[in-house]
Amino acid sequence: MNSPNRRDPADAPSPPVARPLHQRLLIGATGLFLLAATVLLGCRALGSDGVTPVPQLLAFLPWLLVPAALALLLAALLRWRAGAVWALVVMGAAGWFLRPYDTGTGAGAGTGSEVRAAGAASGAGSAAPVPLKVLTSNVEYGQATRGLIEVIRREKPDLVFVQECEFRCVELLAEQIPDADYPYRNVVKASSAEGSSILSRFPLTDTARIPGLLAMPGSTARIGDRTVQLQLAHPLPPIPGMVDDWHTELGRIRTFAAAQKAADAPLILAGDFNATRDHATFRAVLDAGALRDSALLAGAGRTPSWPTDVPRPLGAQIDHVLVSDDFSVRSARFLDLADTDHRSLLVGLELH
Repeated sequence: MNSPNRRDPADAPSPPVARPLHQRLLIGATGLFLLAATVLLGCRALGSDGVTPVPQLLAFLPWLLVPAALALLLAALLRWRAGAVWALVVMGAAGWFLRPYDTGTGAGAGTGSEVRAAGAASGAGSAAPVPLKVLTSNVEYGQATRGLIEVIRREKPDLVFVQECEFRCVELLAEQIPDADYPYRNVVKASSAEGSSILSRFPLTDTARIPGLLAMPGSTARIGDRTVQLQLAHPLPPIPGMVDDWHTELGRIRTFAAAQKAADAPLILAGDFNATRDHATFRAVLDAGALRDSALLAGAGRTPSWPTDVPRPLGAQIDHVLVSDDFSVRSARFLDLADTDHRSLLVGLELH
């Protein structure tokens, strides 16, 4: 007969059963991904572009939702509760940063009267607004120049900003785009990716370039009864080993934008910024100049412009037309060109 103070061994709790090796490996891999995603989102929340590979990955931050959803599914299948909660937090944070970021009145608005009214409210005088179309295009070492010429002929933009316009690109634009159509040009002739051009239907006066390895020319244009500052942007990309240079050159663009804001000058700042709104250094440009992103205001804030060898909606939007609040935005379209890894951006504006 058993003693009343002794417990039957059969009643003792069973020791926990160790997970199979493949489950432990899956949990470990999922945890490593969630840790990396948390670091990336932490940099975004703190307004830091960090170090390699953070700035490179921040360009594709919206796509973090896809692997985070897969991590949530895997954690649920593995019955890893902590992992499932962690994945939900990552998804929520990534979704939060999909919200529009803009400094202008009516940020995040779509096309139509709301955007036009926002611009008109800050316009000067009672003169009728001047409509104009602006095109920016990175032609990748001049390879897409013929495609750009076709777009110029078809769309007839008033201002054209061309990046990576090397010697042959300059020659083709001179030969096939008549001076009668674009009598005013600010051209920096250089090889490879270093050349740039601004073509204009409006009278131009060249201004000092923003210093950089890739040419960033600037001009003032007389549009209607106002003098507008035009500035081409093409800082170095944040590839490993060049992140400090990328920061420096975007910092120079930020300084320029702040000076234009202080001068209360209408500004169009367009080109290949090699940065998205998820980069703190790019947001600093917007803030310093109180600039608005045309694509965002026209409802195309997440349309990718690079790289073109992946189908939409994959990719990142690094090509921008930024404007001061002297302008309202009527439209924005990203156009595919052959032989370049960038989509061109065509925006319709009104200068008040």
